[in-house]
Amino acid sequence: MTLRVPMVSPERAREIGDTLGMPERRTGSEAFRVVANNPGVARVAFSQLMQLLENNKFDTRLREMMIMRIGWVTGSAYEWTQHWRVATTAGIPAEDILAVRDWRNSDRLTPADRAILAATDECLGGKSISDETWAEVIKYVTDPGQQVEFVVAMGNWMSFSLLFRNLRIPLAEGLAVWPPDGMPSPNANG
Repeated sequence: MTLRVPMVSPERAREIGDTLGMPERRTGSEAFRVVANNPGVARVAFSQLMQLLENNKFDTRLREMMIMRIGWVTGSAYEWTQHWRVATTAGIPAEDILAVRDWRNSDRLTPADRAILAATDECLGGKSISDETWAEVIKYVTDPGQQVEFVVAMGNWMSFSLLFRNLRIPLAEGLAVWPPDGMPSPNANG
């Protein structure tokens, strides 16, 4: 697949990142370098992303399980591959991450995982989170601030999945696609 919008140079990305107060490790990503074509949008999108990744209160495991499910269901190789590294670095076992592919038939996942994945699937299906599913979510995510963060985070990564797929943002050179086994989502294009 060919990138649809060119990346700004690494130097320009760093310059824009500096004006936004972003750490250098974030401004070198392929995603930032594409979105930086519109610095105002980059400021909004990546400010929210920075909050959700670096100042978050929502449980890391639940967040990453949700993101991996979004990447799988939407067929976003970029999202799956990038967050594979985030999730495994956070100590989530590979077998648990892989279970999000067919989570309803897995015995690896916790009740909290299942509640978050059910809510995620409802939203990915174009619906709101049902009262029944929300009741399960709040058994494990009891803090109202974290409940809000969960829904905002879900919307964020659904939006980024749309961005990655439609602008065809490439992975960094040398990254293996669809880790650990290279098996793409049935919804992946190309």
